[in-house]
Amino acid sequence: MTRIAYILTSLLVLALLGTTSCIDDDFSTSTSDLLTFSTDTVAFDTVITLQGTATKQFLVYNRGKKQLNISSIRMAGEGAGHFFLNVDGQKGTEFHNIEVRGGDSIFVFVESYFDETSQDEPLEMKDRILFETNGVTQHVTVTAWGQDVVRITGDTLWTDTHFTANKPYLIYDTLLVAPGARLTMDAGTTLLFHKGAALRCYGTIKANGTLEKHVTLRGDRLDHVVGEIGFDIMSGQWGGVIFGPGSMGNELTFVDMRGSEIGMHVSSENTNKLALRLTNCLLHNSSSSVLTAYNAWIEADGTEFSDAASGVVNFIGGKLRLVNCTFTNYYLFAAPTDPIVNFFYEEGGVPFPTGYVDNCILYGMAQEINIGDLTDTDLYLRNCLMKLPGTDDDHFINMVWEADPKFMVQRDDYIFDYRLKNESDAIARGNSSYCPSRARYDRYGTDRLAHEGIDIGAYAWVPTP
Repeated sequence: MTRIAYILTSLLVLALLGTTSCIDDDFSTSTSDLLTFSTDTVAFDTVITLQGTATKQFLVYNRGKKQLNISSIRMAGEGAGHFFLNVDGQKGTEFHNIEVRGGDSIFVFVESYFDETSQDEPLEMKDRILFETNGVTQHVTVTAWGQDVVRITGDTLWTDTHFTANKPYLIYDTLLVAPGARLTMDAGTTLLFHKGAALRCYGTIKANGTLEKHVTLRGDRLDHVVGEIGFDIMSGQWGGVIFGPGSMGNELTFVDMRGSEIGMHVSSENTNKLALRLTNCLLHNSSSSVLTAYNAWIEADGTEFSDAASGVVNFIGGKLRLVNCTFTNYYLFAAPTDPIVNFFYEEGGVPFPTGYVDNCILYGMAQEINIGDLTDTDLYLRNCLMKLPGTDDDHFINMVWEADPKFMVQRDDYIFDYRLKNESDAIARGNSSYCPSRARYDRYGTDRLAHEGIDIGAYAWVPTP
């Protein structure tokens, strides 16, 4: 037994020697043995000043057989100390004698922090990460744009207030518009909402976006989820917009709202006054619904309502006038199961919605509408396109049944473009008499009356090769 144990021990030692003999523990001192990098530039895009960034990373490779000693990894200092490194678990701006074995690699992590720039426009910051190996210096470029913001934390607007496009507004908690107060937003105004933050209005909001300069409501994550995919694809980043009872005469023009938790909620005490008008707006990507209206007079022209974990829009009672809108659901993070457009009433409460839905597309990965018989109601769908089979009657008039709008959407590639392809069934199938003059041009500036017959949906068809 002793002899057998001796033999086994000898074999184990030889095996270990054989395994380790493949590793060359010598260090190369040749200037031709250089590092390679997984990228030549680390880009942070826009960084909100006084607020830390997410961490970027890249790989540093030793492609040779021998070990390399990186004598120095440091920031060149050209960015005035705005970038910080993490190497081997240590954070700083300079590191020494970092060893990389032959055929191996190390991670380098980069963070950024900017003081206020005291200017309205984003300020570009650049620096270089220097790697010195065997007397040779190599570098990776780091870039970012520092953006000052106006910070708002749990404020209430008691008097008329004007938001401008000079700087973005970063909102923490809830921004409240008090009864009797008006919040006016100039073209180009941007509201960035921190996680859970919301805008709640008991007064009036007037957002004056234009074709060239939209008003933007979105989360404050301006970096990328992965690669070149921005946080715009993520829902649930911030609370939403709530119009409470008593809030009347709200008008939003060219407003882009995306990435919220609850979307836009509108509650009204009656339908005698207009609660909300949306013109050429985008309500997109909510972790519940993008619009829920209760007993409210709602008008929408040329507006896209898209992508939600639940029904895209919900109307509980109220008075409606919806013209040349697109209601669609290709929600990314779950298979939608609720209908895209929902009409409800409350037993003993608000009655069924009344009004008109004209020249609209209802189409997507879920059932288009929650009710197929509108008899005994005062709700009418005219010249609308749906995938469902159906037959015209007194409430479904000149419908385009069993049709496909042929959107430009490519869900697998994160492209949610709801404009029309050349072969779309929505082209020239609408009724131009339903479209108000304010909605003649769509969100891209395309004239709906440029060719014979108005197109159905929020976007006028543009012929493409």
